[in-house]
Amino acid sequence: MNKYTKETSVGIFVLIGLLCLGYVTVKLGKMEVFSSEGYTVQARFTSVTGLRVGADVEISGVPVGKVSGINLDQMDNVAVVSLRLRPDVELSEDTIASVKTSGLIGDKYVKLSPGGAMDLLKEGDEILETESALDIEELISKYVFGKV
Repeated sequence: MNKYTKETSVGIFVLIGLLCLGYVTVKLGKMEVFSSEGYTVQARFTSVTGLRVGADVEISGVPVGKVSGINLDQMDNVAVVSLRLRPDVELSEDTIASVKTSGLIGDKYVKLSPGGAMDLLKEGDEILETESALDIEELISKYVFGKV
């Protein structure tokens, strides 16, 4: 009987340890498993080279959301990026979305530059003004091969 008590207590201890390990992994990986707060807006870009799902969305260098999806609109051949924003972030209709690089060869993120319009974006709305990512490789190849 004493043997089963020890095995049960060790099993419970291991289970609690695995749950803690899973929780820490999710938190350190900055994954939002249970969070569905906020609202989603769309933005269309001609190029989103290097942008990934989960990338930050920033206003004035402050993270205000994440990229929740990147899809291709096959009718117009443009990338449609879904941006999941915090519920306290209010954006005007004339907001500009830009794909930027953090550092010289860093990760891509979406920078939002709020406008001055009175009407605000709501769930499912689209940001109309966008600036695509600057493709450094394309610029270098144009320079090297004399097409500048």
